[in-house]
Amino acid sequence: MRYRPLGTSGLQVSEIGFGCWTIGTTWWGERDEATALRLLHRALDLGITFFDTGDTYGNGESERIVGKALAGRRSQVVLATKFGYDFYTYSGPRTGQRELPQDWSPVFVRKALEQSLRRLQTDYVDLYQLHNPRLDALRRDDTFAELERLRDEGKIRAYGAALGPAIQGTEHGDQALRERPMAAMQIIYNLLEQDPARRFFPIAREKGVGLLVRVPHSSGLLEGKYTPETTFPPNDHRSHRPREWLLDGLQKLERLRFLTEGQSRTIGQVALRFVLAEPSVASALPNIYDEEQLVEFAGASDTPDLTAEELAHIADLYAHNFYLDAGAEAGAATAGPR
Repeated sequence: MRYRPLGTSGLQVSEIGFGCWTIGTTWWGERDEATALRLLHRALDLGITFFDTGDTYGNGESERIVGKALAGRRSQVVLATKFGYDFYTYSGPRTGQRELPQDWSPVFVRKALEQSLRRLQTDYVDLYQLHNPRLDALRRDDTFAELERLRDEGKIRAYGAALGPAIQGTEHGDQALRERPMAAMQIIYNLLEQDPARRFFPIAREKGVGLLVRVPHSSGLLEGKYTPETTFPPNDHRSHRPREWLLDGLQKLERLRFLTEGQSRTIGQVALRFVLAEPSVASALPNIYDEEQLVEFAGASDTPDLTAEELAHIADLYAHNFYLDAGAEAGAATAGPR
């Protein structure tokens, strides 16, 4: 496993992290606690030291399981969680992708952290992140003043923001980077979904902000497991996506075969190495469902970096929405560094 600094925070993280959304919810299929604990312990054995969860994942269930798994090994890991959704007031089951109301008041921020610390069985969080904030939240001085106080008290070591998909906060990530002294920003970025993330890279480098990438496999499309016949169970959040999402993604995946043909690496590993080719990215956070997949993704750290030629070909494909004609594709594949 390779390790990277998280911006200028002083934290060091494994370049392959563990995204803990899957272990505390059923949005990626059914999971049981015993399996979750086994996966977390195995991740530690494989050198993964960065674990990213959120208080709203299973209404605290993910944090509780992470705390149980890491009990006695707290000093070996970097622990990140998120806050902002008020599931304390608005409890109960959630269907589809309905969002809960958010609360960014200093009182709520402190209350949410205290509850997270209890569930995580720790007295500090390494990275505390605003969860899917819109622009109005990113501009609340009182929220960030409270985060500064919590850091001064030693309850958090650093803070940042985890930007959500297709909402206002994502589009204004560059403003957040410029206006707030954040240690980290979590974004969506992968071979198939490269924007708006690419816009943030130069600013993150300039400001010394460590970027964390979730959904590096484009919600599973880049895992190499799906076919046009794949269906998702009703409780899996991907069942709410239109069928075209799967079919279009599989067509694009065919264009990326050159990255694995004749090589001892999987497309899932390539997807992680692509994300990590950006210097401002500190860690990639794949969604992990089972031990075979965990070993595969952790093993991406032992595979070679993508070459300049491979990255140039990927750039050409993305610029043309993965529909280069055969002649252009052959030319891109043999092109030198750019």
